[in-house]
Amino acid sequence: MADLNIPPAPAIEGATHLHSGKVRDLYELPGGELLMVASDRISIFDFVLDTTIPDKGEILTRMSLWWFDQLADLVPNHVISTDVPEAVRGRAVVCERLSMYPVECVARGYLTGSGLLDYRATAKEGHSVCGIALPEGLEDGSRLPEPIFTPATKAELGDHDENVSYDAVASTIGAERAAELRDLTLAVYGRAEAIARERGIILADTKLEFGARPDGTTVLADEVLTPDSSRFWPADEWRPGRTQPSYDKQIVRNWALSPESGWDRSTGEAPPALPDEVVERTRSRYVEAYELLTGQRW
Repeated sequence: MADLNIPPAPAIEGATHLHSGKVRDLYELPGGELLMVASDRISIFDFVLDTTIPDKGEILTRMSLWWFDQLADLVPNHVISTDVPEAVRGRAVVCERLSMYPVECVARGYLTGSGLLDYRATAKEGHSVCGIALPEGLEDGSRLPEPIFTPATKAELGDHDENVSYDAVASTIGAERAAELRDLTLAVYGRAEAIARERGIILADTKLEFGARPDGTTVLADEVLTPDSSRFWPADEWRPGRTQPSYDKQIVRNWALSPESGWDRSTGEAPPALPDEVVERTRSRYVEAYELLTGQRW
């Protein structure tokens, strides 16, 4: 497991810290509800960087809230309230405590990332992703004949999620629940892909998390359809056969891997601090995605 170097979570009066991830800090409130706080942290290659991206946590929170509203008729979500302590106002939500399903629910409408790696690795068997057969001749960025559900295991913090077959999910959580998560994931993707396309953005893929209430109701949780959990591409720049420009932290990854950074990834040491120009360009990309998708000015 990688040493992510996550900084200590800030103390919040009246809340008990439970857990910190790469971006979010989770607290318990006196009534038993959870307080989920999105920080301005940014991570690449399993390192949480010392440099933060101003406003990133608030952008992610506001974007998730907007998407939860767009999806409310498809699936309930975990948000109880946005009335949060002043110290984290704008970047936190009060949410339900759920029994989370141990699966990352991924929908793909385009071939890229780990899906592309699976596709290439299965060439001798006829090309597939998570056991789903796909046609010959697809490239990085190709649109799939139809969206597919490609689940992954939930890895420990610092490890990588691994793509698994649908049958593996069914054997873990049961056939009925697996079918429900697959159908909900594809329904959410279909709704979001159409909304994004109307705004000039391609939603290539997205990762969702679901949990269950005590009565068994399945609920959409965590973040949803943000640049941290989804691949958003400018539709007018889409060109299959190459890496697509994207609305995410690719700017940071590209800089870290460039000679300019002076970072040698093979040493296992964390990347250096980000230059101000890279920070501002990254922040601008997140703001642009927020404004284009929601139609709201930042």
